[in-house]
Amino acid sequence: MSLSTISLRSLLLLSLLSLHVSLNAIQAQTYPPLVNGLSWTFHDFDCPNLESIITNRLRQVFQNDIGQAAGLLRLHFHDCFVQGCDASVLLVGSASGPSEQAAPPNLSLRQQAFRIIEDLRNRVHRQCGRVVSCADITALAARDAIVLSGGPAYEVPLGRRDGTTFATRNETLRNLPAPTSNTSVLLTSLATNQNLNATDLVALSGGHTIGIGHCTSFEGRLFPARDPTMDQTFFNNLRGTCPALNTTNTTVLDIRSPNVFDNRYYVDLMNRQGLFTSDQDMYTDSRTRGIITSFAVNQTLFFEKFVYSMTKMGQLNVLTGTRGEIRANCSVRNSGNDFLSLVVESQGGDLSGF
Repeated sequence: MSLSTISLRSLLLLSLLSLHVSLNAIQAQTYPPLVNGLSWTFHDFDCPNLESIITNRLRQVFQNDIGQAAGLLRLHFHDCFVQGCDASVLLVGSASGPSEQAAPPNLSLRQQAFRIIEDLRNRVHRQCGRVVSCADITALAARDAIVLSGGPAYEVPLGRRDGTTFATRNETLRNLPAPTSNTSVLLTSLATNQNLNATDLVALSGGHTIGIGHCTSFEGRLFPARDPTMDQTFFNNLRGTCPALNTTNTTVLDIRSPNVFDNRYYVDLMNRQGLFTSDQDMYTDSRTRGIITSFAVNQTLFFEKFVYSMTKMGQLNVLTGTRGEIRANCSVRNSGNDFLSLVVESQGGDLSGF
């Protein structure tokens, strides 16, 4: 038997072993109960290749720019926390007023993330017809952003439909606490508005293991003096990136592994190297400190809790059954837009920027 044959067999064996471990992890994962209308097999018959269409495209996108993974994950968060997971954050403004995108918490959402979702919708609808919602596509894209960045593999229940309205500016602000918020504000907001608990808060905050933050979101910890909960060396480095108030620069959220979805974010917090007040204060607060420590020393535990909390979040106030619609263009509700959607579909190909 040749050496090349042995090497090939070894590679295949390792690949099968990796797949086996991944499948076992999915099967062993505990999930919260599903809300009425969602299902693990919702699109198995009307769009059997749905997940592979999305995964294959995102693998190409992330090979060119892994930073887009954080943008897609954040888009799903901001959609679900405001008015539920109904893709309302994707809608552009209309005569009825400005959209959720115009609210301050959403101004820093990556514009490329919106284009990626629309590109995925175009690909899915070309192959399956208009049967998959933008809300489901956004949820799947967020999951793949996690997996393709090194995070846990997990199943996503499907069957969401798209909303036909967007939230007001005040509603958006009320449901998306600022990065300057302390733990008490966060816990109250999540319990009141999303029925999420302290473990959910800490687990979902782990999404900050990838992505970037703008200087203006944490400059209050730098000026006029160092926040005493911030590590001195970390402070010195941040002052180099953000030398004055209102600087437009950005920096990574996780200094240890900024492009890898892992538990290093919690190690950052234990070393007083969390970027936002909303991050670091969780390690100061006795209600969340122990959870952070447990995640920092046990990545498997973090992954399990993160998936559970993500699945809870992904079911917030979803529209199912006959409520809502399946948009033909993720940025515009269907009413009066059917002709435009037919033109878009007929053009085919990639959207600009790809």
